[in-house]
Amino acid sequence: DWDREFATCDPDYYKWEQLVFLKMYERGLAYKKRTFVNWCDKCQSVLANEQVENGRCWRHTDQEVTIKEMDSWFLKITDYAEEILEYCDKLPGWPERVLAMQRNWIGKSHGAIIKFPLVDSDEVIEVFTTRQDTVFGATFLCFAPEHPMLKKIVRGMPQEKEVLEFVEKTLRMDSYMRTADYTEKEGVFTGRYCLNPATGEQIPIYVANFVLFDYGTGAIMAVPTHDQRDFEFAKKYGLPLRVVIKPPDRDLDEETMTEAYVEEGILVNSGPFNGMKNLEALDSIAEYLESKGLGYKTVNYRLRDWGISRQRYWGAPIPIIYCDKCGTVPVPEEDLPVMLPLDLDMRPNGGSPLPFEPSFYETTCPKCKGKARRETDTMDTFVESSWYFIRYACPHYDKGPIDREKAEYWMPVDQYIGGIEHAILHLLYSRFYTRVLRDLGYISVSEPFTNLLTQGMVCKETHECPEHGYLYPEEVEEGKCALCGREVIVGNTVKMSKSKKNVVDPQSMIDAYGADTVRMFCLFAAPPEKDLEWSEQGVEGAYRFLNRLWHLVTDNLQYVQDVDAFTGGKELSSELRSIHRKTHQTIKKVTHDIESRFHFNTAISAVMELINEVNQFLHSDREKDELAWAVIREAIETSVILLSPVVPHITEELWRMLGHEGYLLNQPWPEYDANALEEEKRLIVLQVNGKVRSRIELPASSTEEEIEQAALADERVKRFVGDREVKKVYVIKKKLVNVVV
Repeated sequence: DWDREFATCDPDYYKWEQLVFLKMYERGLAYKKRTFVNWCDKCQSVLANEQVENGRCWRHTDQEVTIKEMDSWFLKITDYAEEILEYCDKLPGWPERVLAMQRNWIGKSHGAIIKFPLVDSDEVIEVFTTRQDTVFGATFLCFAPEHPMLKKIVRGMPQEKEVLEFVEKTLRMDSYMRTADYTEKEGVFTGRYCLNPATGEQIPIYVANFVLFDYGTGAIMAVPTHDQRDFEFAKKYGLPLRVVIKPPDRDLDEETMTEAYVEEGILVNSGPFNGMKNLEALDSIAEYLESKGLGYKTVNYRLRDWGISRQRYWGAPIPIIYCDKCGTVPVPEEDLPVMLPLDLDMRPNGGSPLPFEPSFYETTCPKCKGKARRETDTMDTFVESSWYFIRYACPHYDKGPIDREKAEYWMPVDQYIGGIEHAILHLLYSRFYTRVLRDLGYISVSEPFTNLLTQGMVCKETHECPEHGYLYPEEVEEGKCALCGREVIVGNTVKMSKSKKNVVDPQSMIDAYGADTVRMFCLFAAPPEKDLEWSEQGVEGAYRFLNRLWHLVTDNLQYVQDVDAFTGGKELSSELRSIHRKTHQTIKKVTHDIESRFHFNTAISAVMELINEVNQFLHSDREKDELAWAVIREAIETSVILLSPVVPHITEELWRMLGHEGYLLNQPWPEYDANALEEEKRLIVLQVNGKVRSRIELPASSTEEEIEQAALADERVKRFVGDREVKKVYVIKKKLVNVVV
């Protein structure tokens, strides 16, 4: 419905997004803080955690992400973490793979906050752990390089310079690289100590590259005897080991250990908890620490608030003004939208031009009317895509973001389609933003999408020349590089991409085979949620089938054009009953496969089976009277209609050839006749050692294997067989079964 068209970059759209931001700001759901963020040099912008993939920018896969400290705006998605996680179990129409990715990203874990008092200070260092059963074995503590306490505790210490240099070096690495198995675990002693709250012992404090600030509290208690990473770190820096969990059948010696013991066991060296099974002691130890004011049980989430500040021009301006007198001031609602300037100098070296455009950032404070400066960061464009689907219900509504009455009618979206790569980006953000709009009173639904289909990718093998790198298919001639003549290396079948040049121009396929052939191959080659492997042979196969369909109609047009399609009411021969039955079985299957599963591949296969059965009858010597041609016409017309969503051009042409007026796309979808689906029954005599013992009825289409299984399962046959060995089963002309014992 093109009357509902709109663009998310239009001020009439992002005006309402800015309004929602202000409402979130009022409620504390939008806030600004100085923090460490992911930075992409190519984008010249901050990236959200979800936009970092394997340590690289999601847009520029060749660009490693670094860590940078700066002021950024955040949306408080963590306030909704538990609800979003809980509702993962209430979305049966979503692929389990997507839900699993969201559950893992939210990362709920039960554990405890443990307080480690800082020596020579009134401050405490809080650590989150899921393994409070090992606290008696903590022999050192590690800070993440970003931890806000770190600079403070090393100030004036002899180790200050070394610590700060280590922090600077580590922050040039992204979190993926820092925690990768192959990255060497490194750290620096801060010169400071804290107290193990369980033992009262002083333990050294390190800063380590493998500790991340965005998980837990940004500090960890290190238990080298029961964590392999801590074990390797302790061995490298000569730190002490203390066993606190031993196997049930033997003791462990710290001096001879070559790796951490990470299995379940019995607590030792753990004060009043000695002798307990370690996992059974988790709650008891947490309660023990809580009773002493040194800890408490808690729940932690891996999910962090959504950083939406972007140093880009392309995004909705954040509606905030900074005044030296009044501080941070929201833009008044009547002054929305804050619009992007259109006439400005784009900077060739990346980054946003807005901080350099006085006509944009110079403004007046809404409170004191003095000089002020606009926020020059823009919102992550994922904010735009987090609610556009609701706006479709009321695209021209001018009294607010959403016309609630219309949204109530349309929402939630019945069927949503998108790639798996959106699992922890757009799909997660949309679930959060929908809940925010609900709590702001704009809508009542909590979940945006009832059913989700994540389509697969089109894949093709790569071709690589030792000299020229990746080659396009047309640059390969008989296994050699057309540019230099060297042998080409055929690589793995991977997603088609411009960078790997394993792409096929659809237009060349359309020119050679027609658009319908290309459509049919793409839909037939794989179910939509699976990757599709591109195959020239597969395209040719689709082309051959469409030619068979074409000839089925054109070769028999003189016989079917003068009869009406069979609609029932007349006695049919067994062969014609079979075709009539197959026609209605095909209607039922195709309708189900398309409407319920989007499995066009199996729907196409079902039509192919129907056409094969029709062709077998036409090529037989059976009599083909007017009634036969009526049944054939019913099968042909049904096939044409069922294939029309897949191959609309050839089916429209065939529909006209069959004498119909008007467009096929206006035809009602066929409905199957339940009576026509009933299989014919055949009486089968069952013998044991040549003597008739029973009779059964089975569908006439039953295979010999199915008949044999039914015979052996018959109660009378089983009684006469008894405990004797079945030596042979004879199935004779699908009429008689003889079981030899």
